[in-house]
Amino acid sequence: MSEWRRQAIEGLEPGMSFRFSRTFTQGDVIAFGDLTRDYNPVHYDRRFASTKKFPNVICHGLLVGSMICELGGQVGWLASGMAFQFLRPVYIGETVTCEVRIREIGNRNSAVAEAVFTNSEGVEVLRATLTGFIPGEAEREILAQMMAEGDPTNRLQRAMNR
Repeated sequence: MSEWRRQAIEGLEPGMSFRFSRTFTQGDVIAFGDLTRDYNPVHYDRRFASTKKFPNVICHGLLVGSMICELGGQVGWLASGMAFQFLRPVYIGETVTCEVRIREIGNRNSAVAEAVFTNSEGVEVLRATLTGFIPGEAEREILAQMMAEGDPTNRLQRAMNR
């Protein structure tokens, strides 16, 4: 992940892409439901899920979509918009890979990116378009200082260094 921060410090550019994966657990679904108060039974009760033609309970779509926050948090992307297309369900225990590609960078560091989420079989489960702002010169300088200090606010990086 610190590689992503280094890329942000050097400057993000159109065409850059970032790829990462996550396996979703029942604990993730429970924590997300508690945080968002989304207790739709399709996420918790197999019988209810079966009425929607799902063989098992499914992960919250926004839980899966929230994978993009990992990249945003690592590169300092300030989101202004997110649009999701939920294509297929994601089940507990599934591993999803997200690939985010920066499509364009405009005035005042505005940016647009596209994200494609695939399951372990390579099937697209979600697509997203992201708008926001990438770090400008001042933010990149601060990120460089933070990296020199051991990146103290980056819990993900600290966990990886253990």
